Amino acid sequence: MARYMEALTVERGGFRIKVPESWWEFDVRPESRDDSIRRMVNERVQQHPELAQYRDTYMDFLRKAAADAWKSGALYCGCMAESFGGETPITGSVTVSMVGGRNERGEPLSNDPSVIAGQLGVKEAKKEGDSWRKVTTVDIPGVGPAARTYGVEDIVVPDDALNRTIRAVLMQTYIPVPGQEGKVALVAGSSQVLDLADSFFDIFDAITSTFRFSG
Repeated sequence: MARYMEALTVERGGFRIKVPESWWEFDVRPESRDDSIRRMVNERVQQHPELAQYRDTYMDFLRKAAADAWKSGALYCGCMAESFGGETPITGSVTVSMVGGRNERGEPLSNDPSVIAGQLGVKEAKKEGDSWRKVTTVDIPGVGPAARTYGVEDIVVPDDALNRTIRAVLMQTYIPVPGQEGKVALVAGSSQVLDLADSFFDIFDAITSTFRFSG
């Protein structure tokens, strides 16, 4: 996974970020996501005709996933699926969301990195194979300090009646939005390829370090 890849700059309202050129975008924007998903599914079915019978299922799933991501504040989602000589492709994603919160009195929550870091929970693995999470602060070049969590975590599947979880490599970086009290840009990287956790931490850190506010 150490091979070099050219970078592609993605710009959205209020920010820009660089991802490897080989990554593709999962469009979550309401005005364009349906057409984008339709084209993406059609391309996959053309490449793999045996999937044609599942076209509607894929379309429904991806539409719901895009709608849920947009509702949660996601503005961009970049994905990778690379083959490095093995039978199973290496997959991962990076999502950028604009999020904020208020306390019980309706006041904006602090977006100070040290305050956020103090509120994020550390989780120690009690035995080998357990999930874990570390909390730190990092400096984004040209942007400033940000709170960060990283680890191998169990993520609850949305709208699942059985409350099932998916274990994933996860890094989340909370970058304060200038001039907007309580608001942060959340850059989240995830992958279910647990054996390559350290490599993905490096990738997610490198991508997050290119984040810049714009406009």
